[in-house]
Amino acid sequence: MSVETQKETLGFQTEVKQLLHLMIHSLYSNKEIFLRELISNASDAVDKLRFEALSKPELLEGGAELKIRVSFDKDANTVTLEDNGIGMSRDDVVTHLGTIAKSGTADFMKNLSGDQKKDSHLIGQFGVGFYSAFIVADQVDVFSRRAGLAASEGVHWSSKGEGEFEVATVDKADRGTRIVLHLKSGENEFADGWRLRNIIKKYSDHIALPIELPKEVAAVEGEDKPAPEWETVNRASALWTRPRTEVKDEEYQEFYKHIAHDFENPLSWSHNKVEGKLEYSSLLYVPARAPFDLYQREAPKGLKLYVQRVFVMDQAESFLPLYLRFIKGVVDSNDLSLNVSREILQKDPIIDSMKSALTKRVLDMLEKLAKNEPEQYKGFWKNFGQVMKEGPAEDFANKEKIAGLLRFASTLAEDGEQVVSLAEYLARAKEGQDKIYFLTGETYAQVKNSPHLEVFRKKGIEVLLLTDRIDEWLMSYLNEFDGKSFVDVARGDLDLGNLDSEEDKKAAEEVAKTKEGLVERIKTALGDAVSEVRVSHRLTDSPAILAIGEQDLGLQMRQILEASGQKVPDSKPIFEFNPGHPLIEKLDAEPDEDRFGDLSHILLDQAALAAGDSLKDPAAYVRRLNKLLVELSV
Repeated sequence: MSVETQKETLGFQTEVKQLLHLMIHSLYSNKEIFLRELISNASDAVDKLRFEALSKPELLEGGAELKIRVSFDKDANTVTLEDNGIGMSRDDVVTHLGTIAKSGTADFMKNLSGDQKKDSHLIGQFGVGFYSAFIVADQVDVFSRRAGLAASEGVHWSSKGEGEFEVATVDKADRGTRIVLHLKSGENEFADGWRLRNIIKKYSDHIALPIELPKEVAAVEGEDKPAPEWETVNRASALWTRPRTEVKDEEYQEFYKHIAHDFENPLSWSHNKVEGKLEYSSLLYVPARAPFDLYQREAPKGLKLYVQRVFVMDQAESFLPLYLRFIKGVVDSNDLSLNVSREILQKDPIIDSMKSALTKRVLDMLEKLAKNEPEQYKGFWKNFGQVMKEGPAEDFANKEKIAGLLRFASTLAEDGEQVVSLAEYLARAKEGQDKIYFLTGETYAQVKNSPHLEVFRKKGIEVLLLTDRIDEWLMSYLNEFDGKSFVDVARGDLDLGNLDSEEDKKAAEEVAKTKEGLVERIKTALGDAVSEVRVSHRLTDSPAILAIGEQDLGLQMRQILEASGQKVPDSKPIFEFNPGHPLIEKLDAEPDEDRFGDLSHILLDQAALAAGDSLKDPAAYVRRLNKLLVELSV
């Protein structure tokens, strides 16, 4: 073995220590996945070399036959995995094997509960790759050299997974990486050719380059052990190039785990080959769980891009819109150049055509999931619903299709579950109803009990209840669905159209005429605190509510703008009162104008609280209320 120089001992990043602790204490009941993860990493390393060698063929160093080799030593109780891919420099080794360089790390660690079953799911979401080696090994040695560096610039990394690792410079003649796993006591089942062969066939048959194992050759007594003969044990063909009829579900699922670095099966997938003006293959997956960095729009995302089966780019984000950033998969084009860059992708008209087709394919896949597997779609919506709500603003061409995939809570749904589709809403709409009614707010409890819903309850009209922070912004882009327009029940002068009888409309007009004097008195008392005062047609039980002007921002949008430090346009609410309510009748009969003013302001503030807003002058509200309570107790 070559002499080691520049040897030093370094500590793992805190997150890695926590992760290794979970690994070493056997979180996984299915230990054999360590080999899948290491082979997946080796495959990525070979892909990266293949891509870099397009512009720098000297990186191949005369060895263009790319492969992965897995071997074992029963006597030493080791398993060795070797690839001739891109390899790592000393800095690469310290960075990649000593830290978790992935956004969302802090959230991941914060969510670890100590419950092994729950934490194993979290690790599955996060993807840990290399560290899974410590599930079966109590020591791991890595020998690597980056392609293009001198043989003297090899590096040896070693750790027992106990909080620190050693790194030293060594001679390494061949580029690439060799990982030696020193198996724990009791894990010697993996130092076996038959066992390793079965694991590779089970999890890594789809890897598109040869995975070789040594042939089992019987030793001849008295002779030296012969050099191993290697044989390929996987299919070694790109899975997406094979006909769908030849690919089993299990193969699709394992390929997903390979490209997504996920431990769970996907919810759904779509495999297609397009021929004609454009020629490309695509394999798209809907994950079962959301990654930690889903809401970080700048986080890495996108499909793996191949050109004529040559890997070109990881996370090519030009093929799908941002609201579908959770989709994983592969696209392999015959029409793009091998030296394509991210900048070229953004301007290439071929990409626009492919993006349009792939987007429709994903939306079709989600429609099918919603129709055929409603319970699974419910889980999908829980994980990815808020991201899907970005769609109508970003993708005008598919706005109606996206709207059909949205789910909402409603006055007919239980416990705020977002399970109502717009199609279901319209299917059970009242006869003569030509609008889709909705109400936005901060919480389900707040909107469910809002006074704005009183007339709708009385008439048995369903209202969608929207409580995500993005909802008001979403509805500003959704004008109609299936020819029916959306109406915010807290905005403007409510008109129920055909749902109000002519008698009801006439009676409301007559009541409004009789209360013109009260309208003027309240307007004078409230002054510039409101934009308008009017008799309400929405209320049956509450004395007053605040309505929003047709062109004004709602509470959600105001809060979003304020939180982001933007200037919020001035606007004042419309004060509506219920002429038949006892409090309004008493107010109308109040002769003292000062007392009338106090009572009017108390009703205004109570209406603001019911709408989920904060009071502009809480002290004045308390003072007026206390004054009223004292008067009542005298």
